[in-house]
Amino acid sequence: MSTDNTIYYLTHDDLNNDEILFNHIYPDTKTNYYFSDDFSKDFYIKLAYSGFISTSLLEDKKLYLLPEIQFEYAILDFKDLYISTKVKKLLKKSNDYTFSINTKLDLVLENIETYHKPSWLINEYKDLIKDLSTYKHPTIDFQIMSIELSDNISGELIAGEIGYKIGSLYTSLTGFTLKDKKYNNYGKLQLVLLARYLEKENYSFWNLGHPYMQYKFDLGAKKYSREDFLNRWYKVLDSEYIE
Repeated sequence: MSTDNTIYYLTHDDLNNDEILFNHIYPDTKTNYYFSDDFSKDFYIKLAYSGFISTSLLEDKKLYLLPEIQFEYAILDFKDLYISTKVKKLLKKSNDYTFSINTKLDLVLENIETYHKPSWLINEYKDLIKDLSTYKHPTIDFQIMSIELSDNISGELIAGEIGYKIGSLYTSLTGFTLKDKKYNNYGKLQLVLLARYLEKENYSFWNLGHPYMQYKFDLGAKKYSREDFLNRWYKVLDSEYIE
């Protein structure tokens, strides 16, 4: 949360106003979270384009969107990808599992809600993700992505995540891994397979969000300040878009 405990209301117009976005929101080093009751598709996509990662907050039985322009970010450059010995062994057993993209969105959402209690991916937010999965923005190359790792024998979904692409940038939102002992390290396997997929598809880098979880650094990610992150972020966007 913001260090002064103030959370400001954010609008689509704010994001479209470069004076507000670049001269007030980005430089405000005491504020990271904002809130809104706008669950429209275009607002969400503009938030993502502007570097915000949005969760949600249930307050007095009303769900609010909680966009965050983080103080720090974890970024993976694919040349830095680290694959542990245990994951390397799983990679050799590729007949045991299937890695897929955008084939089991509803099941991934269901598992995330089951395995994260409480989950912020609920109600209007979950509906928004489903709506976005079939929506094409008129100017921004945005796409919801469902990442899936399935057991070839049982057909069970072992691990998965929800994220989104903007041009050649991929951002993770949230995911899950089954807790069964037989699936130890399959969550890490899913991450490695995703990194390989993104590299193969010529993504610029992977935005893993908050840099506070060790598994991200174990994967090879590095920590960036907000300013350094935004410099890299907009360098890619500016090379891919004219708005």
